[in-house]
Amino acid sequence: MIDESRPLFMQIAEQVEDSIVDGTLAEDERAPSTNELAAFHRINPATAAKGVNRLVDKNVLVKRRGVGMFVAPGARNLLLAERRSAFADRYVGPLLAEARKLGLTPDDVTRLFQERAATER
Repeated sequence: MIDESRPLFMQIAEQVEDSIVDGTLAEDERAPSTNELAAFHRINPATAAKGVNRLVDKNVLVKRRGVGMFVAPGARNLLLAERRSAFADRYVGPLLAEARKLGLTPDDVTRLFQERAATER
């Protein structure tokens, strides 16, 4: 699904990243080509290439001349580490700041989290 608020090339890169993180694309497996991505999403191949090149620059994809793009060894762990850090910055930091304002201790927050997790199962 296209999100009008974010550049297409970033969305393409994130979709490929999601496939690597969830295991749909394994390390050393061939990744979709620029032309395949462009055709699937009905976008300009240059836009798809920009997203793919972003992943090459991050060492998530590697180019094999004459063969195509492949998921780099260690790509999944790299992406997981990146996403865990982003998760902490985006959610945990603000959660702890709000908890401090409310006078909650880390143990209180842990207890609340565990209680909520138990009801979400």
